[in-house]
Amino acid sequence: MSPTEDSNKLQFKGANPGAVQYGNFINYYQFHPPDDRVKLLPKNIWITGTACIALDIGCNAGNLTLALKEFLMENVSKDTSILGIDIDPALIKRAEELISKNTSFKCLDIMDEINRKLLISNYLTSFNVNKFSILFCFSTTMWIHLNHGDVGLKSFLQYICSIAEIVVVEPQPWKCYKTAVKRMKGTNFTFPEFSKLKFRESIESDIENILIKDCCMLKINESERTKWERKLLIFKHKI
Repeated sequence: MSPTEDSNKLQFKGANPGAVQYGNFINYYQFHPPDDRVKLLPKNIWITGTACIALDIGCNAGNLTLALKEFLMENVSKDTSILGIDIDPALIKRAEELISKNTSFKCLDIMDEINRKLLISNYLTSFNVNKFSILFCFSTTMWIHLNHGDVGLKSFLQYICSIAEIVVVEPQPWKCYKTAVKRMKGTNFTFPEFSKLKFRESIESDIENILIKDCCMLKINESERTKWERKLLIFKHKI
């Protein structure tokens, strides 16, 4: 695929900035302030005292990534480093304007197995660790599911559990899928996997079951729902 084709896939469709294929919304944090999510994170469940190496998948323009780093420095370890990744290079360019000490942003399609292995491996190696202390995945699972199907979603969840000690995930409920599909009406694009999905109305429970049964994780916290009807689920590896 040429760079032009790649760029076209990342643009919103028609005249609707909400009609995007990968959730790479412009000015996303004007509508979803980072503090609305950070305040849902518990303060007393983390392993403290040692260095904290964190990953934020689908970081958009980086505002939430920086808020997460501040939270981790206050509640986990003052020695915190965080990497934010996003599929959209334009958003990463914005994020880099906010860059601060021990904060990095990289453009990466997390479903690109070759490039993710190289980038993630190099980042972890630079800290002489094998896994991230904490991995954040806010409102990203739906976009992976819509573009890569049930198999892609399951493989993604298995992958993130393999590279992190603690996983924080915010799944989009099924009504968000229907909204995403509806926004594409009137454009020339449809999500090719949507009609094939078997994980549907119970998607939040399906994701939780995959993490617990297939990834051998233990759920240690569940937040109340946000005003946009989503909740944070936190998992760690079983001992």
